[in-house]
Amino acid sequence: MSDALDIDALVDEARSYIEAAQSTEEIRQMTANVSGKKSPIAEAHRALGGLDPEERKELGRRLHGARTTIEELIERRRAEITFEELTREMAGARIDLTEFIPGAIVAPPARGHLHLVSQTRDALEDVFVGMGFEVAEGPEIETDWFNFGALNIPPAHPARGMWDTFYLNLGSPESTLLRTHTSPVQIHLMEDAVVNGGLPIHAVMPGRCYRRDTPDARHLPVFHQIEGLVVDRGITFADLAGTIEVFTTAYFGPDIHSRLRPAYFPFTEPSAEFEVTCTICHGEGCRTCSMTGWIELGGCGMVDPAVFDAVGIDTDEWTGFAFGFGIDRCAQMRHQIADMRALIENDIRFLRQF
Repeated sequence: MSDALDIDALVDEARSYIEAAQSTEEIRQMTANVSGKKSPIAEAHRALGGLDPEERKELGRRLHGARTTIEELIERRRAEITFEELTREMAGARIDLTEFIPGAIVAPPARGHLHLVSQTRDALEDVFVGMGFEVAEGPEIETDWFNFGALNIPPAHPARGMWDTFYLNLGSPESTLLRTHTSPVQIHLMEDAVVNGGLPIHAVMPGRCYRRDTPDARHLPVFHQIEGLVVDRGITFADLAGTIEVFTTAYFGPDIHSRLRPAYFPFTEPSAEFEVTCTICHGEGCRTCSMTGWIELGGCGMVDPAVFDAVGIDTDEWTGFAFGFGIDRCAQMRHQIADMRALIENDIRFLRQF
């Protein structure tokens, strides 16, 4: 017993027994065999009394270490076996509730899809990209200057009554608000173009807008808009009219056309409202188009020189046009939805149609 190799062999033999145990009952029996009163390690301890003091001290230390190692191996294997048995027990007690639900396995869960407004925005972007425009975006929270001032709408200007605005900190040194249109993105683009030499500009700007409108068949307080801006040399009103007509037929179909009516907007001069043939009645007249056969889609016009001056663009060299219209309105017209409020009611029966 004084040979250290005998102790190592003792531990190795105990390890093989411990690792071979497959149940808590086997662990209990094996524990008695490798560390109980009749185990080899216990007999080795009893034999220490016949050794001289120095040899007894050294061998006792080694035997204590071996016993500690064996007990740690036993506890580790006991924990593993307990976990395995519990896992098997839980698996055996598990109840598959789908067995009691008719059709639960046969019918897969329904998959969702993009909202109609998101689908419409993607389709509009595709049309304008195909016409040579780039897509730009901007923040929904804007300063008063970007939303109004730079667009030739100074404080107290009567034109501010055209937008019923959600202000966030009205009266502060720099008022901020929820943008009422995506026109502020035009200002960002033009300022950046002046600083970084980015002229000419051919871009569309889709996004969410906010106005204090009462919801009705054609208006929502939170709506989606897409605007276009072209700044280049030699741009005329004829280019604007042609662009709108090309877009209208490309998006709505060859039997739907556009028309322009004189209007006023502070950031364009001359200005116009553009309408498209009512896609619900195809020009015959209905409740949605107020019996006119036409639906107003948005506003447009040549960029006012005051707007160019605000961003530092030379009006002797550059001209441009801008237009904007509602993405929600486009969805309503293209899919013949009589009431725009259906877009926000989240009626699953309605949404599944698109």
